[in-house]
Amino acid sequence: MSRTVTITNQTHDTVVCEKTLMADNPWLRLRGLLGRASLPAGEGILLTPAPSIHSAFMRFQFDAVFLDRGMRVVRLVERLPAWRARGAKGTRSVLELAAGEIERRGVEVGDELAVTEGDPMPPASPDTY
Repeated sequence: MSRTVTITNQTHDTVVCEKTLMADNPWLRLRGLLGRASLPAGEGILLTPAPSIHSAFMRFQFDAVFLDRGMRVVRLVERLPAWRARGAKGTRSVLELAAGEIERRGVEVGDELAVTEGDPMPPASPDTY
């Protein structure tokens, strides 16, 4: 059974991906983004464990965030085209996002990400107290 989570950037206190499919079993990892015509902004897939990825048979470009065991960003690949493979030393998981999301969300090497169950709560404004 698949589940959807939110990925947050603990370093910058921002949301990286609102609707992230957890691909944490062999079938979901194998399927990945195959068969999709696109990946909308705000949606993604977290492949774990996954030391590397490929874009064989893909119909669109996507961004890839390579994460170590502590969910720290070790490599960023923007707009990965079809028929390519990428990996990074120390990678445990890979977050695949819509093309352009790495730049738009301000994700950087060294950032610490986190998995959050359910919808993220926006920070309360001082006016609500």
